Amino acid sequence: MAEALHTPATLRARSEAAAATLPGLLMAAERLAQTILLGEHGRKRAGAGDAFWQFRAAQPGDPRRAIDWRQSARGDGHFVRETEWQAAQSLMLWVDDAASMRFASGDRPSKLRRAQTLALALAVLAVRAGERTGLATLAEPPRGGKAQLICIADALMEGGDVPDYGAPRPRVMPSGARAVFLSDFLGPLEPAQAALTSAADRGVEGVLLQVLDPEEEAFPYDGRTVFESMSGAVRFETLKAGRLREDYLERLAARRAELRDLCRRTGWRYQLHHTDAAPGAALLSLYTALERRR
Repeated sequence: MAEALHTPATLRARSEAAAATLPGLLMAAERLAQTILLGEHGRKRAGAGDAFWQFRAAQPGDPRRAIDWRQSARGDGHFVRETEWQAAQSLMLWVDDAASMRFASGDRPSKLRRAQTLALALAVLAVRAGERTGLATLAEPPRGGKAQLICIADALMEGGDVPDYGAPRPRVMPSGARAVFLSDFLGPLEPAQAALTSAADRGVEGVLLQVLDPEEEAFPYDGRTVFESMSGAVRFETLKAGRLREDYLERLAARRAELRDLCRRTGWRYQLHHTDAAPGAALLSLYTALERRR
């Protein structure tokens, strides 16, 4: 039976299904990215660039051509016009594709689709700003350009067998890069702790975005209820689901506190997003948090 699942015909069918979804994901990410007004990306220090930064008094050794004679004519001294140093940076993304991320209530998007869209929209913004971007799950280093966006979108849409809960892959990220991890973070926390600690050691800062469905926050269950993991590996039935609500909400609050503490200790930022909320607001919040890390 296992061999039948990996025949050329089934592999082709899964590939075609993923390819059919790929343009939709890219288009959604492009539209979402349009909601963010891009500005210039500088590093607030003098160096090679086009944007004006400041005037400073001329010093011995400054070449004559560096003096801004128009500014100097307004005062008694000579002034040099400095531009703001600009350099391409790297943005690393990790999107949890575990089974738990496929949960969706009502007509809302799944946690996975919302995380994929937000991550790809961030990649679009990074590429537009002349930066490199990459996925923590890919062996290739971060790159810029439209081709890289297609590569990322393709990787995000890959299927296959997945566990109930995901974990960041232990991959070395470029020193000084920025990163965003998107997950529900409902599984074991140790992999995330190891990943953020390793990132902090390399000067990588970023945002940990917890994506949850509203029903996971409200726990609107009562009476006889059957709880089953998305993979079907775990199944639990109770006649009094309402009695579990208080304990569940306490554990969820405790997990959120753990995530905040982890981010505080590693220099990251924690953000929470619900799938019934506007994705544009989440993207703007992520984008603003990353800009502050420059």
